[in-house]
Amino acid sequence: MDKINLAEKFDLFQETWTPKIISELNGQQVKLAKLHGEFVWHNHEQEDELFYVVKGILKIRFRACLPDRQESEVILHPGEMIVVPAGVDHLPIAEEEVHVMLIEPAAIKHTGNVQHELTKEQLDWI
Repeated sequence: MDKINLAEKFDLFQETWTPKIISELNGQQVKLAKLHGEFVWHNHEQEDELFYVVKGILKIRFRACLPDRQESEVILHPGEMIVVPAGVDHLPIAEEEVHVMLIEPAAIKHTGNVQHELTKEQLDWI
């Protein structure tokens, strides 16, 4: 039951697109990540994913889920969050460095079923 200082945790790493685990609760992991540039289109077939922006501006593009829907995007500022539902194709983009907190099931793979050079098989605890 130790308190966690997010700023101190963010100071412990520099890598981008490499989530770091800071806590667990009820089968969910709380992760911090630094983002910069464009990630990879992906989805999580069975899991919802929460993005909470701590610093910077994050853009997330969404592919059309239904035939009558068009591609869309949301822009998140510090203090804002979004839950991406399971199965929704999304593409996070950070034009400048962004710090995010993620809350998602422990078993989730951060690139979903997509194998990419950014895929990390094992995440570190900090």
